[in-house]
Amino acid sequence: MDQKKLAELFRQYGDDVFRLAYSYLGSRADGEDVCQSVFLKLAEGKAVLLPGKEKAWLLTCAANLCRSQLRSFWRRNVGELDENLPFREEPDRAVWAAVQALPPKYRAVVHLYYWEGYDQGEIGDILHLSRTAVQTRMQRARAMLKKELSDNAEGIPAHDGTGCAE
Repeated sequence: MDQKKLAELFRQYGDDVFRLAYSYLGSRADGEDVCQSVFLKLAEGKAVLLPGKEKAWLLTCAANLCRSQLRSFWRRNVGELDENLPFREEPDRAVWAAVQALPPKYRAVVHLYYWEGYDQGEIGDILHLSRTAVQTRMQRARAMLKKELSDNAEGIPAHDGTGCAE
């Protein structure tokens, strides 16, 4: 792939790939590493992108790399850094903290649905899951978020407009 096309894809989708990786792994540094690895695969010519499917391929590749990292020996045996995102409003911080506290498989579907705007069928394609599995994970994630936000958020409403607490 030529450098111009690669730079354009990175400009268009680099943030999306990073956000998915960050959502999966909960670490800015790990998210940046996965993002870099995804685009390196493209630069090395290890993938052929179909026109109109670039973003889906990039997110699928990022999800696969994240799952590999989560299964790795080092990931399971090394402590994580405490990273806080600077949200201005307390409800935003509470929602972000609750989403980050979800297990990775639930955090990924929530991220792809609410932050990236994919429907459940597309999420299934990206994560190599059936639509039913995506629906089940969404339902469980919403229940966990609803419980977490209603139990721990003094004065913060359980329904914040994101659709996470139905």
